[in-house]
Amino acid sequence: MSATPGDFWSRRRAQVAKAEAAELQAAEVEARVAEDAKLEQRPDEEILADLDLPAPEEMVSTEQVQALLKAAVPQRLKTRALRRMWRLNPVLANVDGLVDYGEDYTDAAVVVENLQTLYKVGKGMFDKAVEAAKAEAAAVAKAEANEADSAEAPDHAEGDDVPEADPTAETQAQAVPDVDPTPADLTEDAPVAQAPRRMRFRFETAT
Repeated sequence: MSATPGDFWSRRRAQVAKAEAAELQAAEVEARVAEDAKLEQRPDEEILADLDLPAPEEMVSTEQVQALLKAAVPQRLKTRALRRMWRLNPVLANVDGLVDYGEDYTDAAVVVENLQTLYKVGKGMFDKAVEAAKAEAAAVAKAEANEADSAEAPDHAEGDDVPEADPTAETQAQAVPDVDPTPADLTEDAPVAQAPRRMRFRFETAT
C-alpha cells in the first residue's frame, strides 16, 4: 500500500520531523546562551589572547577591528572596537577645523531670520500646500458654475423695455359669459335610423 500526502502516516512523519527540528533549534539556542554566559564571565584580556588580537584601543588597522567584530566575543568588546574604528577612519578622525560650522550640530548655518516653512507639527510637510490647491480648485469650480448660470439666463440688454401685461385683457376675459359647451337637443329633427331588413324563409310541408 503506497503512502499518499493525505495519508495518516505521512502526516504523522511530518509532525515528528517538525517536532525534532524544533527541539534541535531550541538546543542550539540554549547552547548559544550558555556559551555567551561563559564569555561574559571571562576577562577581556584572555579572550583577546585567544584571538591573537591587541586591545581595541591599541588596534592600528580596520582589519583588526573587523576581525574582532566578526568573532564570538561579548558585546562590551564589540563596543570598544567600534569606538576604535571611529578614530581609525580618517574622514571621521581628522576633522578640518577650517570648515565653517564643522562642529556645529544645530541648524544655525542654514536658518534664515523669519523663515517660513510648510511643515506643521502633527500634520506634515505639505499641509498648507494642499489646502492652497484645494482652495484654488474650489474657486475655479465656483467661477465655472457662475459662467454656466449666466449662459442659461435669458439675454436682455440693459435698459430694454419689458412688455407689460394689458390690464384690459383680464377685464374682457371676465366679461365673457359662460357658454354651455354641450350641443342642443337635436333628437327631434334627426331622422330615425331604420333597422336592417332580414330575409325570411317559409317552408311548405306536404300533407
